[in-house]
Amino acid sequence: MQDRYAGDIGDYGKLGLLRSLASAGLHVGVNWYRIPNENHNEDGKFIQYVQASGKGSYRACDPLLWDALAHIVNSGQRRVESLESPDILDAVFYNEPLDFRDVSFRKRAETRADWHRQALKKLDGCDIVFADPDNGLMVPSARRSKRGNKYVLAGELYDYYRQGASVIYYQHKARRPDSFYMDQHNKLLQDERIKDAKGLGLKFTRTSLRYYWFLVRPEHADILHRCIDFMLACSWSDCFRLCRI
Repeated sequence: MQDRYAGDIGDYGKLGLLRSLASAGLHVGVNWYRIPNENHNEDGKFIQYVQASGKGSYRACDPLLWDALAHIVNSGQRRVESLESPDILDAVFYNEPLDFRDVSFRKRAETRADWHRQALKKLDGCDIVFADPDNGLMVPSARRSKRGNKYVLAGELYDYYRQGASVIYYQHKARRPDSFYMDQHNKLLQDERIKDAKGLGLKFTRTSLRYYWFLVRPEHADILHRCIDFMLACSWSDCFRLCRI
């Protein structure tokens, strides 16, 4: 997550999902996987949904959320902290940056481990932990590079799960078929550290495509499925599609 993304269409989808879970009584935690703003591309420009042309098609999904994000975008307050209002989402937030710009290769693993330990401590006790990296699950080509902070490590997801939370992580859809991301998620589920976890996935199908993959603890399964069934039966059904695992 970068400050320049705050309030874009991705935030509308993810926060709409998390608001549904919170309204059902689940205690939500968010790790933004915050990194410094980049300036080499036009990412974060998907804000048409809060303009006049998008009001009819998107606002009906969650009017209060739409109004709040429209205010953030239109007032120029596009920072992670602007999203951390209980009026937007009643949750615990971890927004410390994971910044590798001035960190040598030898120090990156240590820096990341310290950052992760702080996140675990902050989000301990949450029923749901949402991990929001820019790109999604770590890929081999990025593991040793400075852009590794744009990805979540499988071990980090497992740590949240073993701490007692069901886990949701963001995955950007690049030029690969759905089956690639489903297989990637299924491989996560085969790890002995989370052997009782069940998999679930939602694909956001509007504008910029993305997935939200779940590692579901048994004690949260019923309520999570009810929340998702509700979303897929209301106005959000135009934005989300269930991925069968």
